[in-house]
Amino acid sequence: MLDRVRPYTALGESRYISHSTAALLHGIPLPREFEQLRAVHLSRPSSAAIPRRKGVIGHRQNLRDDEVMLLGDIPVTTPARTFLDLAAILRLDDLVAAADHLICEHDRYFEPRKFPIVAEGTLRSYLADKHHVPGLDKARAAVELMRVGADSPRETRLRLILFRAGLPEFTANHVIDNDPGENVVYPDLGCEEFRVCGEYEGEVHQTPEKQLRDRNRDQRTRVHGWLQVKVYNKDMQQGDAYVVAMFTKALRERGWKPRQTP
Repeated sequence: MLDRVRPYTALGESRYISHSTAALLHGIPLPREFEQLRAVHLSRPSSAAIPRRKGVIGHRQNLRDDEVMLLGDIPVTTPARTFLDLAAILRLDDLVAAADHLICEHDRYFEPRKFPIVAEGTLRSYLADKHHVPGLDKARAAVELMRVGADSPRETRLRLILFRAGLPEFTANHVIDNDPGENVVYPDLGCEEFRVCGEYEGEVHQTPEKQLRDRNRDQRTRVHGWLQVKVYNKDMQQGDAYVVAMFTKALRERGWKPRQTP
């Protein structure tokens, strides 16, 4: 992909890749309609003319030097700046998924340690210093909804569905206490108060190795007294209310009572 965009920045002028094209280069998840690289988002300083070229969506921006970085030899907006630029073109939930991706970190026994691309506090501070930028209010709303630990946009979407339904908050990448010498269980979402957890079972769970690990995970979840709710893509396709009902049933079994509205 770098080879695909290199010609657009190799013209001897101050140009850099930005917006959704920069997001693809950084590996930031995007909605399906943005996943395929068609037109390239290309930006220049505000003092220069807007880039005009076939296959280019041009922008003018006033950026600090530390808001542009090199990927190989290609100038690209930094992950934090790319996130801010995405706020002007993405829906809020998709922007939250992007934020979750940037701040995600965990250290789990079955995979290499994951470090954040942008630390949570760094992203918050970066946006706090910004003013009069398109999409800034949406970006700030997204960081209030982001949580450390989500591994995929679907997990983020599931968490937001439950949050907006008024259910007790579920923690991303929750840790279930384990017995000495036993591997830790990390459900995608966990509510400690009622010991209910949720797992989003995407396509990655279809391999034999993952299915075996999932079976062991499910067994240890039950042994430790947690009630597990598994959510599949077909469930998500049924709509938010359908998914909320799945968790509401589990929470009620554990003693949760919805708040009575006056």
